Amino acid sequence: MPNLPRRPLLAALAFSWVAAAASTARAAERAPWSDAAFAAAQAAGRPLIVEVTAPWCPTCRAQAPHVAATLAEPALASALLLTVDFDTQKDALRRLGVRQQSTIIAFNGTQERGRIIGVTDATQIRDLIRRAV
Repeated sequence: MPNLPRRPLLAALAFSWVAAAASTARAAERAPWSDAAFAAAQAAGRPLIVEVTAPWCPTCRAQAPHVAATLAEPALASALLLTVDFDTQKDALRRLGVRQQSTIIAFNGTQERGRIIGVTDATQIRDLIRRAV
């Protein structure tokens, strides 16, 4: 091994350890809505986020990066995000009592912890999603 100064070598080792730890961090699972996935997540007591979107909805597009950023937090690694298509999944909308796209609902197991409709504020979205834990 070449004669390297200690500090740069220690810094390189520390950086590689941090990079390895970051690569093993897990984000929340994402899946399209299904009654079976919803029931299984509730029965398991998982943190569960339901996102009702439509491809034509500008509010949904504005919410998306805030939802993604929050679901990347380590505390939400065990969470499941189920996405409901507002235009095609009318049975899910009825089951959830949803009347509008851009609705986000947080559950912890079978308990609804809150919902927001049409909100694009990052803090409000983060606070709602964190209620699922």
